[in-house]
Amino acid sequence: MAELLRNIRWFSQLDEQSLQIVERMIEPVTFSTGDIICREGEIGDKMFVIESGDVAVLKDVEGASPIEVAILHRGDMAGELGLFGERRRSATLKARCQCSMLTLGYDDFEKLLEHESTIAKALLSYMSSHLVRETSTVAKLRAQNAETGLRVAFFSASPYRNQLYKQKNCHGFALHFFPVPLSLDTAPLATGFPVVVASANDCFDEKVIEALAELGVDMIALRCAGYNNVDLHACERLDISVARVPAYSPYSVAEHAVALMMGLNRRTHRAHTRIRDSNFSLDGLVGFDMHGKTAGVIGTGKIGACTLDILHGFGCRLLAHSRTPKQDLIHRLGVRYVELDELLAESDIISLHSALTPDSYHLIDSKAIAKMKPGVMVINTARGGLIDTEALLDGLKTGKIGYAGLDVYEEEAKYFYRDFSDSYIDDDTLARLTTFGNVMVTGHQGSLTQDAQINIVETTLANIREYELGKRGGDLTNAVTVPPGS
Repeated sequence: MAELLRNIRWFSQLDEQSLQIVERMIEPVTFSTGDIICREGEIGDKMFVIESGDVAVLKDVEGASPIEVAILHRGDMAGELGLFGERRRSATLKARCQCSMLTLGYDDFEKLLEHESTIAKALLSYMSSHLVRETSTVAKLRAQNAETGLRVAFFSASPYRNQLYKQKNCHGFALHFFPVPLSLDTAPLATGFPVVVASANDCFDEKVIEALAELGVDMIALRCAGYNNVDLHACERLDISVARVPAYSPYSVAEHAVALMMGLNRRTHRAHTRIRDSNFSLDGLVGFDMHGKTAGVIGTGKIGACTLDILHGFGCRLLAHSRTPKQDLIHRLGVRYVELDELLAESDIISLHSALTPDSYHLIDSKAIAKMKPGVMVINTARGGLIDTEALLDGLKTGKIGYAGLDVYEEEAKYFYRDFSDSYIDDDTLARLTTFGNVMVTGHQGSLTQDAQINIVETTLANIREYELGKRGGDLTNAVTVPPGS
């Protein structure tokens, strides 16, 4: 505590004895993520010093959500204006994470001022700089109200998520939602928007990036973890910052992968359809015990690790293939890391959780399928391009692949997230996939849980807020940049 106080201008000139007096007056307090520390308009009786964590300073806006005007960090002070006349809080303080704070009562501090002239002098210096900062903040607020804040364009926008963005928009961004996907044809919609938000199925090739740059777009905020659809070299050349959502509830995707496994295994989708037609026959619905089966997981990042956790609960024998083996999974779950060929040859169930890179494109092709067990189950909730779909179809027709569960498809951008029930699908490959009784296709809904969506929305808005506060490129917390040496 003493070291922290010495780094604060008010207390930096105090001798050891005076500093000890201050320490005896201070009361430590802890706040959890999302806790309101104090509210605007309330009568205050103490000031705060941030010991650890980040604290958001929010200003109320009539008829809209509060606007975040500043973020306080370790060593910053709050509530000090209560030392001068009116003690109503001028802003709301909210913990952005687990926070430890030191509180000092106004009455105790006033007594201290009477005996320590060095604090009084430091106080005047601090208030001078504080006034300059507050004047600048007021000027920004006048130029940016709840309806004319930083303009943000959302492509491939969907109603279920748009409402969440509006609810969580505490920064006063001017949000505009376009249901169409981003492409060279739709890029002009980004005119006048410094920030564009889009998904893994939007097009960010070199031509689209150049078009966006000409329109004044300065940041691309991906609302997903993957970024294989973004030409990062073009972004770097044109000084466009890129950020992503690196992790949004890995449980949601892992649980969906296992849901596909169980649906295919126990034929629940077929049984449900039969019952609706009053057909209670059990013919063709025989499944197998998951217990004792060998499950191979390719890619053991957060989602792959969660999948292994769930499969361990079923009593499966667990194999994994990944660039970086995780000792925790080895010791805790008994996972055995093996070469890809061994995983393909031994697994009864194969679940893909790898990123899509040039090296992993069509990881599952005809050669890989030939190495698999007859009747193997293949699950893909990662990226469509990991599987050569034509090779998958051949494997299904020969019986080499007994089941396929797909939440992604390599040509999904044209179809997923849209309704074709009143028209038709002109992709013959996708149409053929949906005719197999041992295939389940879902429309990239692995992360479609309330928990995951809230995480995606909050992280996307936080990325944009960092940009608004001046961070660019690699300085952004969740930045995506060109890999070194590429």
